Amino acid sequence: MFGSVFSKGVIKKALDKGLIEVHVHNLRDFTFDKHKQVDDRPFGGGQGMVLKSESIFVAVEKIKRSEKTLVYLLSPQGRKFDFRLAEELAQHPQVILICGRYEGVDERVIQYLVTGEISIGDYILTGGEPAAIVVVDGISRFIPQVVGNVESVKNDSFYEGLLEFPQYTRPRNFRGMEVPEVLFSGDHSKIESWRRKKSLEKTWLQRPDLLESRKLSAEEKKILEQIPTEKRGKKDESD
Repeated sequence: MFGSVFSKGVIKKALDKGLIEVHVHNLRDFTFDKHKQVDDRPFGGGQGMVLKSESIFVAVEKIKRSEKTLVYLLSPQGRKFDFRLAEELAQHPQVILICGRYEGVDERVIQYLVTGEISIGDYILTGGEPAAIVVVDGISRFIPQVVGNVESVKNDSFYEGLLEFPQYTRPRNFRGMEVPEVLFSGDHSKIESWRRKKSLEKTWLQRPDLLESRKLSAEEKKILEQIPTEKRGKKDESD
């Protein structure tokens, strides 16, 4: 799974340039029994299997380069992965991600081994591998030189706690659908003002929860108050 994803695109280029390293380890390589068993039935009964603590502890202890290494379990119970956490993790030289499976992981791994848990959303996957891919990709964007233009990262949705402003490219007119005239004005101040307004407007309509935790400036409050009545009505209908 990991090979097919990391063998192309931006991540592949970053790996080739040595900007990042991604190592995939199989827990079965850290077992001591002839069957290489990494899971077992839960104590107390119940459905499914639980990942055993032994192979996970041994794997992490052998892989860790220093005591400063961060160790995270991918789990729906964890801290939600967002741009803030991605940027935070990008500051560390080594991050180990443990992919959960089956009914979960022996609680002792959570209590005594990991730095924390990371969730990519309120849903269940068949394994933690897809979540690990998301986290690696998200972190990599904040590593210097991985993304060619650092401004593209800063302008991404969520970097400033807002959704990204609308983007347009050629043709200027497509089936009667026009690109906003302000984008051709050549006035960078007006363009920036328009983008800020549209970013706030889109956030208010689609992700109002992001605004609840944002300290709005006087200018931003004024922009939100000026959202057209018809768009306010559209939002109310969708609530």
